[in-house]
Amino acid sequence: MRRLTKLRSSALAIALCISSTTIHAAQTPAGSPVPERSKNWTPPAAKLYVQSLTEQIMAAHPELISVTFHGAPPGAAPKTYTMFGGSYLDRIGNPDDPDDVMVIETGVTLLDPRWHRTKDAIRKFVVQTPLRDAAGENIGLIVIAYKNPLDSGKVDKDYFLAGTKLRDDLQKKIPSFAALFEPAK
Repeated sequence: MRRLTKLRSSALAIALCISSTTIHAAQTPAGSPVPERSKNWTPPAAKLYVQSLTEQIMAAHPELISVTFHGAPPGAAPKTYTMFGGSYLDRIGNPDDPDDVMVIETGVTLLDPRWHRTKDAIRKFVVQTPLRDAAGENIGLIVIAYKNPLDSGKVDKDYFLAGTKLRDDLQKKIPSFAALFEPAK
């Protein structure tokens, strides 16, 4: 945790974090099952607007592996950061990792070519960027995982531009943070 605090202290350190430091709290050896995590939020039984947005994004973007939404849901204790929507339904309600919290609290964007990690064996490129509402306010985090085949020829800048464009296009559909938790229509 002390290392994470140091990383937050300067933009240069954050930039270094993006390219060279793993800040996930837990690593598991290859082939080991990922331990169950306690949920810190339970979504309502009804489908939420955020899930409608997830489905629209995934249908419109075949280049994606996943998209997830993070923040402190309405009614939760302050700083109860969790995944509250996304394409991994079984992970909704899981507490956020330290890198997710850093994006939510500082507003930075993280670019992460995760394909080389032990627990992320699938080649992918992850963009973690602030989620914004229609007024342009940072209201949480959106994590966008792109397929990254060997022959793609794409570089960090390509994923950054694609991820922030997806985020910016999406913000027009989010009147407020609370709207994400309304029943889907």
